[in-house]
Amino acid sequence: MASPTALTGARMTALFERSNSAVCGLSRQKFEAAVHASVNQAFKDRDPDQDQISRYLDALHVEDLALAAACAEGLGPAWEHFLATHRAGLLRAADAIDPGGGARELADSLFADLFGLAERDGARQSLLRYFHGRSRLSTWLRAVLAQRYVDRLRASRRTETIADDDSPAAPVAPEKAVDPRRERYVELVGLALTAAVAALAPRDRLRLTCYHADGRTLAAIGRMLKEHEATVSRHLTRTRREIRETVEARLAQDFGLDRAAIVECFQSVTEDAGTIDLREVLAAAPDPALGKNPVPDRSST
Repeated sequence: MASPTALTGARMTALFERSNSAVCGLSRQKFEAAVHASVNQAFKDRDPDQDQISRYLDALHVEDLALAAACAEGLGPAWEHFLATHRAGLLRAADAIDPGGGARELADSLFADLFGLAERDGARQSLLRYFHGRSRLSTWLRAVLAQRYVDRLRASRRTETIADDDSPAAPVAPEKAVDPRRERYVELVGLALTAAVAALAPRDRLRLTCYHADGRTLAAIGRMLKEHEATVSRHLTRTRREIRETVEARLAQDFGLDRAAIVECFQSVTEDAGTIDLREVLAAAPDPALGKNPVPDRSST
């Protein structure tokens, strides 16, 4: 079991803040339980010291872990966010595995297992309980889908000998299909995001820069702006929501994208941000066109 001193106090608070658990409705208690489960799974065969646990926590994908834990709990907002973020990518992965469409059926059945339709002793049995945040959630989902495809191939070839993975006779994994639209989608999101951030009130943009670019804690930002930590967190959540809404609106109005294409845009950036540099976006000068009609500062509301 992991040493409790490495998973309590300020360290756990910092992890919880990084996880954006509030966005998907996950409680602090449930988040801590997910972190404990992740650490104990990683070190189940040895007794780690504090430095090993600290390095593990630093590398943990806490936002993905929180989202998976919230979905496993059956929280509606989390599941909606999960589908909007990961469904398109998983279907593309299915088409890359089997261009003939044979893997799409597996992807659909995987969603049912991820949601946890089956119950045992009154508890939902979501496959996401096996995700511990050691990799990106998108990477883990593709690995699960690929394994299911391999399992199905093995089941259909029970009388055949399957070569070991390291054997020269082992089948070569199909190359991931390159979506020709991905580069354009990333470019469009970059343009829309830069415009949305440039249109923010200075105080909102400062909070984002301090938190996401400079890595400052909510407490440090609060001291600088003379705001309570909870107030900083609330404004960051509001600002991120407004940015997303603005980006979606610009993608639709300025570039003529429909809802499905917008979802793919966000998925493309989630998987690979390409040339989008968050520091450059946050440092962008305000849009001169907004000079006569600046965005109001809602920090006092």
